[in-house]
Amino acid sequence: MRALHLVKTNDGAAWALWQVCELVKLGVEVHAVVPTRPGKWSQLWQASGAVLHFANLDFPVRQPWRLPAICRELLRVVESVQPDLIHSHHVGTTMVMRHALGRNSRIPRVFEVPGPLHLEHRIYRQWDTLSAGPSDYWIGTSRCILEHYRACGISRDKLFLAYSGIPVETFSDQRTGALRRHLGIAEDQIVVGNISYLYAPKLYLGQTKGLKLHEDLIEALSSVTRQRQDVVGVLAGGAWNGAHSYEEKLRRQARSATRVMMPGYLPHEMVRAAWADFDCVIHAPLSENCGGVLEPLLAGVPTIAGRVGGLGEVVRDGVTGTTVPIRKPRELAAAILETLNDLPCRREWAKNGQAVARKMFDVRRTSAEVYQVYQHVLDTRQPAPPYFTWSAQDLPSGVLA
Repeated sequence: MRALHLVKTNDGAAWALWQVCELVKLGVEVHAVVPTRPGKWSQLWQASGAVLHFANLDFPVRQPWRLPAICRELLRVVESVQPDLIHSHHVGTTMVMRHALGRNSRIPRVFEVPGPLHLEHRIYRQWDTLSAGPSDYWIGTSRCILEHYRACGISRDKLFLAYSGIPVETFSDQRTGALRRHLGIAEDQIVVGNISYLYAPKLYLGQTKGLKLHEDLIEALSSVTRQRQDVVGVLAGGAWNGAHSYEEKLRRQARSATRVMMPGYLPHEMVRAAWADFDCVIHAPLSENCGGVLEPLLAGVPTIAGRVGGLGEVVRDGVTGTTVPIRKPRELAAAILETLNDLPCRREWAKNGQAVARKMFDVRRTSAEVYQVYQHVLDTRQPAPPYFTWSAQDLPSGVLA
């Protein structure tokens, strides 16, 4: 079986890299198209076992005149590889793939949808669904995504579920103190916050605040730190895609708050070790799939998530964490205070969340599902993978609230 993977970045989309590594182990001959510009994952792509092809195949939204040349480059790769199927990991690469090959391509095409954002806006949702042809399939990386497609009338036999896998065994719940030492935070202080890139508002999507709603996080943390002198807010992470003016705007807001720190970009190695230094992690963005809560849960940290996208598939109230409505900083602040006032109980919930995340997002399990999708797409006599769900049996407590 020969699969051609289309990836628009080698700075992000680590899920595609981990998946490719596992598919190679399962015997798939993987060819991957990655950008020509080196990125932080470039060396790992080289070691992935995939045959690499270098081209920039993202849809050129700001330079649409480049689309014909990009399509020709994709056709050249397809002609060279002769894949049994094509697997795209992004909206932009999917649109290029469909434009280049046409709706009636003989090659099966799988779009693994990384998040629901484009499905939440009519024009982009229609662009996706109306450009698809008989050979197109979708892998939703949450049930939320599948619900969007079903609402658009996409047949269930075109839809599969496989959560985005990560190497869960590389996360530790042992507190190293590295983040606290780096920021000068005492061991007896309580650290609340998150580590996330800063995404500037996209005006063409009608956004007035950033995608991760850092404005609301700062407001909520400022309220909490005024009421509790032992709490320090930490919102780490650098500006995404050059959003430095937005970063500075957030820094000004944080400077006017009480004990809310924004240390900026942290090296990947420090981030991995830093999660266990938090006493509570908050993630309540405008739009999300299941990301932003996996790392803290894998580190055994009490987690508060927004009621949006696929987050509720991981964080369940009173079982694996706490959920809150988005765009409501006061309710978020109240949830933080409730968590801090009952940390022993919330840490037990976090242990449940850790067990769920270790099973739900284990890249070996999720990649096996993707492999089964391939087999089914190429031969419908092969069974499609069942939709994953977790139950009380997956919890250390063995009890669902």
